[in-house]
Amino acid sequence: MSTISFKPKNVTKKITAHLGDRPRDVIMHRYGLSSDSRKKTLEEIGKGYGITRERVRQIEASALNAIKKSSTFNEMKVVFDELKDLVYSLGSIVSEHDLLHHISKDKATQNHINFYLELGEYFKKHSDDKHFKARWSVNDKIAEKIHDSLKKLYAGLDDEDLISENDLIKRFLDHLKEVSEQYKDEEVLRRWLSLSKHISKNPLGEWGKISSPNVRTRGVKDFAFLIMRKHGSPMHFREVADAITKTFKKKTNYATCHNELIKDKRFVLVGRGIYALAEWGYKTGIAREVIKEILKRDGAMTKEDIIDKVMKERYFKKNTIIVNLVNSKYFKKTKDGLYTVI
Repeated sequence: MSTISFKPKNVTKKITAHLGDRPRDVIMHRYGLSSDSRKKTLEEIGKGYGITRERVRQIEASALNAIKKSSTFNEMKVVFDELKDLVYSLGSIVSEHDLLHHISKDKATQNHINFYLELGEYFKKHSDDKHFKARWSVNDKIAEKIHDSLKKLYAGLDDEDLISENDLIKRFLDHLKEVSEQYKDEEVLRRWLSLSKHISKNPLGEWGKISSPNVRTRGVKDFAFLIMRKHGSPMHFREVADAITKTFKKKTNYATCHNELIKDKRFVLVGRGIYALAEWGYKTGIAREVIKEILKRDGAMTKEDIIDKVMKERYFKKNTIIVNLVNSKYFKKTKDGLYTVI
């Protein structure tokens, strides 16, 4: 079902009817309003007429001005009012992509709407820049507040942060206290978040800086990180590969997965083919080395406490820890039943 009540092609035909053949032709090709819906460059149009790109630009500007001054354009005010109300309902500032696709998936219709946005006095175009995607607004104060809030939200994120959408929205709202409550519904907030070029979500719906491999996943190792983080405990590389295939629909070879995990510092080998995330505090090294490091760090302790601490840092079997602990060449048991390093 269409979100607009008017027929774009009919509106365009009416507001360009008074133009001469060449001005109308320039407008139709520049905005992709012809049958093929392809927008042409100034150079392309100029070659067709044997004139310079600057002359084409002048003809375009003159034609747009003539349209705005025409009586037909004034009669079409209801169309521009409807578009203004629509942009307001979407949050007063919305990315060009989201706005056009909200109205229609048809490229031809999108081109006509884009043409009206360029013509209408209500609409302000914000070009694509280093912070934000191309967007349109109908309220300067709200647009400025959203721009500022998104920059602050990004500045408050650490490089490796991965947070839920609910948490990100809560942080965003902290910067939007001066914005009217009518806009503070989740759909509008998500639409505003999508304006940013620096903040995005990964395939599991977790948000962070788009520069992070945890958000912009580029291969097996990045998918593996997300899988293990969601799982919450060590996994065999075969389990990881199978989970990647199932979750992301990307067939993953066992050997490839194993090799990627070995090379990436985010992962720690904690058993035979078993990996954990380094951020969980797991250590590399054989059982004896891990026990020795713990005793040197925390001092003498009972066998049970040693097993508990070792298991938090490495994925050893309990018997493996005990066998190493009773090796009198490296450890000794005190009279009060505590173990220490020799």
